[in-house]
Amino acid sequence: MYVSARSDYALRAMLAVAATDPVGGGGLVKAATLAGRQDIPLSFLQGILVDLRRAGLLLSHRGTEGGYTLARPATEISVGDVLRAVGGSLTTVRGLPAERAGYQGAATGLRDVWLAVHGAVALVVDGTTLADLLGAEQPAPGGEQLPTR
Repeated sequence: MYVSARSDYALRAMLAVAATDPVGGGGLVKAATLAGRQDIPLSFLQGILVDLRRAGLLLSHRGTEGGYTLARPATEISVGDVLRAVGGSLTTVRGLPAERAGYQGAATGLRDVWLAVHGAVALVVDGTTLADLLGAEQPAPGGEQLPTR
């Protein structure tokens, strides 16, 4: 797995928004504020924010009082959601998704390795939410609080 600057910036921006409004209730953060807080070039960040909005992870509000807020609570947005929104497949082999890797002869088994790598990466990033990264305690299925990692 390769983590591009775009993916890193997207996660940092989402965490900054989540820190402001973890339940997605309307605490708006301006793009310029996000860029400044996370030391991300504003022009680069604006393209990332468009991708995150199109993926249904952020809501945008226009106007002088506008900005960005989470589309869902931070407990419902995984690192994997963000990575896929800005980068597509989690793992690639020669620029293609791991599922499309194909080999012949002695190298036939490599496809299984790349699929296992993809599965392991997906397990980690899909099992880690923005709330986990912010250190919020998550409710357990029975309602009790479980500490985060």
